[in-house]
Amino acid sequence: MYKCSLERMSDKIKTFSTYGDAGHGGITRYSLSEEAIMARNEFKKRMEAIGAIIEVDDVANMYATLPGTDPTAKRIVMASHCDSVKNGGNYDGILGVMSAMEVLETVAEQQIPHKHPLTAMIWTNEEGSLYPPAMMVSGIVCYDYLPEDIRGKFKYEDMMASKSILDPTKTFGQALDASGFKGDKKYRLNPDQYEYMFETHIEQGPILEDAGNDIGVVDCVLGMFNYRVKFYGQAAHAGTFPMAKRKDALFASAQALCYIHEEIDKLNHPELVYTTGEIVCHPCVHTVIPDFVDFSIDARHEDPKVLEKVLAIVKSCEDREWAGCKCVVEKAWNRDTVYWNKKLVGYVEEAATEAGIKHQFIHSGAGHDAQFASYMLPTTMIFVQSKDGLSHCEPEYSTPEHCTEGATVMLNAVLKADAE
Repeated sequence: MYKCSLERMSDKIKTFSTYGDAGHGGITRYSLSEEAIMARNEFKKRMEAIGAIIEVDDVANMYATLPGTDPTAKRIVMASHCDSVKNGGNYDGILGVMSAMEVLETVAEQQIPHKHPLTAMIWTNEEGSLYPPAMMVSGIVCYDYLPEDIRGKFKYEDMMASKSILDPTKTFGQALDASGFKGDKKYRLNPDQYEYMFETHIEQGPILEDAGNDIGVVDCVLGMFNYRVKFYGQAAHAGTFPMAKRKDALFASAQALCYIHEEIDKLNHPELVYTTGEIVCHPCVHTVIPDFVDFSIDARHEDPKVLEKVLAIVKSCEDREWAGCKCVVEKAWNRDTVYWNKKLVGYVEEAATEAGIKHQFIHSGAGHDAQFASYMLPTTMIFVQSKDGLSHCEPEYSTPEHCTEGATVMLNAVLKADAE
């Protein structure tokens, strides 16, 4: 049983948190931004210092590899991203990169024998915060292996044309060309050169902390759907049009949203989560009765039968009367539950047990690059406890001890995979 260095991990957390420091304890580090390039250069410097070979593919993914004793063996990759959301935390994404670095540093320092080459990888543009969509580049790299209904959203040409949310005159392709990190397509992650993938990540929820456990042995990414619920009414003057004659689309949508919550809650599935996070209101003028409202409904659960019941409730809105307004329910997208490779999940569980680290099996409610990679390679994830369950915000925090435990579990799980 090998252990990673708390001192080294603490230093990496401190150093990487300066790249994009937003001034309130967190970071804003958009993909391919100046701040992200600083993080990439830090990765390159530290990995070259231990003798790792650096490669960069055509979409700026970075790979740092320590050769193994078997020149014919495929690589085992540990990967995550270094970009963040606006005013995000110091752990989401980058912890997986720091953990992969820590694994390689521990292997190099302790001269741990290994047959397979071991690779630490940075995925480009996981968050999609500046150039949407999220998981853009893993979608590009894994394109040929993705289900057809997902694949269509990640065509290379479309992704290169993705416009900056801050400046529509700039595209992802232009940022890629200007970054200095546009390499060769031959270096892309692929099943001919790579055997397995591991990703360590903060939990982004409170389940581990509430249960008193430090590490999550992740078994799947939950299935989910995203639908739009739209209401069509009639605009009129707010001060002169009688209440009894109104077709207020905002009032109609409020009634429907309450109905959806009440009916879904009756299903009584504690692990089910659902959210309305986006609302469009037209004309959005305080003196005009709204004539159109469109809100999102995002639902997530492992069991597709549960999601079918939820969707039936959402779709039933079309058949009901809502303050005289017409309701239309439209699918935005959906995904099935993605299960991690059982053998790799087993290695993670064994590594946590042998290290004496408190752990439990857990699902991922969020999407990750590993989700797309799993269609290409046997893949799994490791979760580290998140303080108060907070993520995608500046108070996001995982202790250096928990972060080091995550790296330790990944190290020993990788060595089990290497030795099989």
